[in-house]
Amino acid sequence: MKSTKLIEVRYAETDQMGVVYHANYLVWLEMGRTQLIKDLGFDYAGLEEKGFLSPVLDVSIQYKQSVRYGETVTVSTWIDSYSRLKTIYGYEVVKEDGTVAATAKTIHTLVAKETFRPVPLSKVDKEWHEAYENACVNT
Repeated sequence: MKSTKLIEVRYAETDQMGVVYHANYLVWLEMGRTQLIKDLGFDYAGLEEKGFLSPVLDVSIQYKQSVRYGETVTVSTWIDSYSRLKTIYGYEVVKEDGTVAATAKTIHTLVAKETFRPVPLSKVDKEWHEAYENACVNT
């Protein structure tokens, strides 16, 4: 399953040349990931209310084409890999003309808020765990 999120590039996201500053892609990835989770019927807030967090362990971004102020991009997000303690999300940022501006992956784990110890999603929310298993691209 792929989820999409449209993003209109704001002036505040650009540098003096009108090009999106590289760190803003991290925000866009989070927006895409949040949309995917929402499309699956869940939300981060509910997970946090239960006492769990999903920190980023690693980020990898490949910048391919500049994005500028005033453009609209689509962030496609999917679950590339899912295992007991690790989820790898895949992303593609595409410009309106179909040009791929960036590709990325983020690696996350689930931890207990109090101890920061890893916890399997299957022990926290069985439905969410099953949704991730079913949505995973590479099983």
